[in-house]
Amino acid sequence: MAVIETAEKMLPAGLKPTGGRLLRALASLLTQRDEKATAQRMALTAFSIRIISAALAFLSQIVLARLMGEYEYGIFVFVWVLIILFGDLSCLGFHTTIIRFLPQYKAAGAFEEIRGLTGTARIFGLLSGTVVLGTGMVALYLFGSSIQSYYVIPIFLGLLAMPMIALGDILEGTSRANHWPVMALSPVYIIRPILIILFMLVAIGLGAEHTAVTAMQAALVATYVTAVGQYVATLFRLRRHYHEGPRKIDFIAWLSVAFPIFLIEGVGFLLTNSDVVVVGIFLEPHDVAIYFAAAKTMALVHFINFSVKAASGPRFSSIIAEGTRPELAAAAIDAAKWTFWPALGVGLCVLAAGHLLLSLFGGAFTAGYILMAILLAGILAKALVGPAETLLMMAGKQNMCVILYAGALTANVLLNVLLIPRFGIEGAAIATASAMGVEAILLHIAVRRALGITLFAFADADAACKNMKA
Repeated sequence: MAVIETAEKMLPAGLKPTGGRLLRALASLLTQRDEKATAQRMALTAFSIRIISAALAFLSQIVLARLMGEYEYGIFVFVWVLIILFGDLSCLGFHTTIIRFLPQYKAAGAFEEIRGLTGTARIFGLLSGTVVLGTGMVALYLFGSSIQSYYVIPIFLGLLAMPMIALGDILEGTSRANHWPVMALSPVYIIRPILIILFMLVAIGLGAEHTAVTAMQAALVATYVTAVGQYVATLFRLRRHYHEGPRKIDFIAWLSVAFPIFLIEGVGFLLTNSDVVVVGIFLEPHDVAIYFAAAKTMALVHFINFSVKAASGPRFSSIIAEGTRPELAAAAIDAAKWTFWPALGVGLCVLAAGHLLLSLFGGAFTAGYILMAILLAGILAKALVGPAETLLMMAGKQNMCVILYAGALTANVLLNVLLIPRFGIEGAAIATASAMGVEAILLHIAVRRALGITLFAFADADAACKNMKA
């Protein structure tokens, strides 16, 4: 508090009224111990970590591209996206199920259930990741001859990381459920990318080649080091909070909740990464590299949507529980505006600096500039409806979200399959942007039919409420 008071005194006279209120609000957020303040601190910490991780991810990809060149970098990107995709899916939703059940058990003082849940989830993650590893190895043995030879060894190395990726997701969910945001997010989003670069540089310093195989070896070691360290730290903290004792296991109940979550998150995750996968299947590694660099650069705009979603979920939930439909409509329109206009501003700035940003990856990557413009059109189309999927899920329409995501994913894959052979990576960008537009239209229709709200960034609350159901 003394620091806050000193900072308030140092403010210029013109800024003292507003600045003082902001500083006092910050002091309250940092010092209060109630549930609301704890949740707000977690959100603020998570948001800060995601900002750092977004910058770190961008910089790490630049370093890797510079170290390997576009061809080898393209091989690494394709394989690593596949491994992360299937590693995350192998949890079958258990990492989010922990977030659903653990706070309830904690509020009820049910420590036996907490110990049973967290222990079972860790074992399940390891086993399911190992099953995916084994299945992948069998598939690689049976169909390896039909896979491009330059992908075989990187895929083999990546498969070995599956159990640790799954375990890391389980541990992240455990930490998030306990309001430990630094322990939840820093291992995967900060520590692992740093270790991949560090181990890659060490390997090259020891004489290793600048190839995707070396990068996958570095990623494999970094994944194991990160997951094992995260496991030890999480287990120590769990035992300190809940102590050793008997465990109560209700696996069927947990699995019955996990599977629908898996469907929702799985389809959404596939939708996010399907373009890179399809590009890797149809085109050469250097095309994958250029497309991924363009998409990664435009991901800076996606961060706007992530931020608004994180802030809107609790607000929507509160209004649905205690407010009125007009209030919900106003909040939804407000969220759409806060998504679209910042996305437009940031997107235009990123596009203006596009050649410079892409050149950081290497001279050949500037060929992806047109892809950035195409992808921005899709991002803005999606931004027009703001966090519509969050609104639907907070309103209990998660099954509708699964259907919508499945429709958008199908459109994405079909459009990529149709357009990539004819137009190359430009076709992939057009397909991805078009799929975002399809997703936005489906979400708009779903919100209107399910909640009676006309959700659109250019609408106003009165127009949104006009066709509401009584």
